[in-house]
Amino acid sequence: MVILPVGIGVLADINFPTHTICNGSDRPKEYRADGVGIPALLDAILTLMPLDAYVENPVQLMDLTDGDKAKGFQVPVWEEYRKICDKHESAPVNFEKVERFEFYERAKKVYAIIHTGETAAYANILLKRGVC
Repeated sequence: MVILPVGIGVLADINFPTHTICNGSDRPKEYRADGVGIPALLDAILTLMPLDAYVENPVQLMDLTDGDKAKGFQVPVWEEYRKICDKHESAPVNFEKVERFEFYERAKKVYAIIHTGETAAYANILLKRGVC
């Protein structure tokens, strides 16, 4: 059985369970970029790969838990992502926030997960690739 990816890949922060999600048949490929932050990697990837212009949300972020929302937790790295994406795309990019466990389920269906050294909380990002 072939499972078509819901996205090209996830750029995972240091806390993401990459190995667990990638372990098994028909699971994403696991790549390591230890010591590399997601903003630098995202900028490099988007230099070579456009986002999908034909979907509503080509970028998906792991949303805050209800507890962190109640505390007013802020995620400054998301604004960095927006600036990087908008720099590389001709139109502003729509982002979707996805509940944590749903994000894990979507991550199981991507082509690859790149586990980074990113230490920012809630830094995980799923990208949908467009036509090169």
